[in-house]
Amino acid sequence: MNYILFDGPHRNNLLPFTYTRPVADIRVGILTIREKWESYLEYTTTTVTENYLSEKFPMVEMDDNIMINASYLPNREITAVVKSLTENQAVFIGEDVIAFHVKEGESPEDFSSFEAIEFEGDILKIENTWDIFSKNGSAIEDDFNLITSDRKSEAIPATVNTINAQNIFIEKGAKLNFVTLNAENGPIYIGRNTEIMEGSVIRGPFALCPNATVKLASKIYGPTTIGPHSKVGGEVNNSVIFGYSNKGHDGFLGNSVLGEWCNIGADSNNSNLKNNYAEVRLWDYNTEGFAKTGLQFCGLMMGDHSKCGINTMFNTGTVVGVSSNIFGSGFPRNFVPSFSWGGSKGFVTYKTNKAYEVATVVMQRRGLEFSDIDKAILDHVFEDTQKFRRD
Repeated sequence: MNYILFDGPHRNNLLPFTYTRPVADIRVGILTIREKWESYLEYTTTTVTENYLSEKFPMVEMDDNIMINASYLPNREITAVVKSLTENQAVFIGEDVIAFHVKEGESPEDFSSFEAIEFEGDILKIENTWDIFSKNGSAIEDDFNLITSDRKSEAIPATVNTINAQNIFIEKGAKLNFVTLNAENGPIYIGRNTEIMEGSVIRGPFALCPNATVKLASKIYGPTTIGPHSKVGGEVNNSVIFGYSNKGHDGFLGNSVLGEWCNIGADSNNSNLKNNYAEVRLWDYNTEGFAKTGLQFCGLMMGDHSKCGINTMFNTGTVVGVSSNIFGSGFPRNFVPSFSWGGSKGFVTYKTNKAYEVATVVMQRRGLEFSDIDKAILDHVFEDTQKFRRD
């Protein structure tokens, strides 16, 4: 059987992160959604996504295919149902399709001719940007159980203070000394070739993904995920960093999500609670206005390749698009469009040639290439977001 992950109806709710990736490649918990499905299915997957992303994230179709809504996070129960699907069968939760079986070349407009299977189990769903951090604790626990099942952790160094040590798993190549790990409220996963520097205090649920670093004397509250090749310092609370991003210095990041290739300048902070304790509203790309989240705590959503200078301040519920550069005193507005350059005193368009020069250098530092495919994706994002910029 061939398994294909599709973006589903919530793709636009997950902007700016889905400007540069399919829904399947969002990281929540320890793994990306794709990595979760592939682990449970024991099979590689491909993707149906936006046309401009399809060269980087192609679809491979075979005679028999099971299409899976990537907004849903797998578990053993739903995986068994999905793997058992036969021709013209579909599994639903209410009106929402989780997966369906089709032959090559078929693309059903509706499911009226399908045999409907109602799934009544528990399952996590990522349909809004804030779900990425608000459901991160449950996702970390699920991934921790998946990854560590029937495996033995590396020994915890004698200099490490621990609480509930049996809920801590350390992979080979991890370095940590003179730190405190408290897994009383959730598991702590320390990935391969990571480092936690001296004096850091971490409370679970927490995931440090491969090749990531926690800087000296950091304070991290769960549920928090530090993605691969990222560097984090200062104070972090209930946040998700996808990968290859840095918040390497003092300053607070809370109830937030950072995409890839982001950089947070020294002593920068975000607010995650309004002064009047009111419900937080976030920019909604569908309505092109601010919409209620139902949350009292919500911080910063920052798309790929965006950066801020030292001492930057972000208001509660700020959305920053792709490839923006923010600096200066005062609070920038709560919605910063993609390819913006400036701060509280106003923004101009961040010219693509300048943005791509930075992306090239930043990726080269990690031994990666800013490819023509990457450039074409960002070119599309630049054109698609032109209406939001006010030069």
